[in-house]
Amino acid sequence: MSTIEYLIDTNILIYHTKGSEAVSHLFSDIIAKQKFNLSILTKIEFLGWEKHSSEGFQKCRQLIELANVYAVDEDIAEHAIELKRRSKIKLADAVIAATALVNNFKLVTRNVEDYKGVKGLEIFNPFK
Repeated sequence: MSTIEYLIDTNILIYHTKGSEAVSHLFSDIIAKQKFNLSILTKIEFLGWEKHSSEGFQKCRQLIELANVYAVDEDIAEHAIELKRRSKIKLADAVIAATALVNNFKLVTRNVEDYKGVKGLEIFNPFK
């Protein structure tokens, strides 16, 4: 029996750091079983937020250090290009979706609408 691997979207990291109960339970379960997975775009979005306090930024950086961060390689880039050509998906969302598809990850996000029309992408919304 294989373990489901998840790719965590930026909004889930934000909910986690704000203490969302739905996300914190999920996060604890995922981290207890394995490192969690992120797209490099999620790392940039999450750590690049201009309103982090110094202390908050350091805590967020420590959280990111627990993750497997996936860079954009040629395969992910090609998948993202196809997603952009077929739909009105934003660039960051296309890269995140492509990262999930290429690596057979289930995407954890509350922003399900951002990914509508992405065929083959499995999504888990912890708020449902």
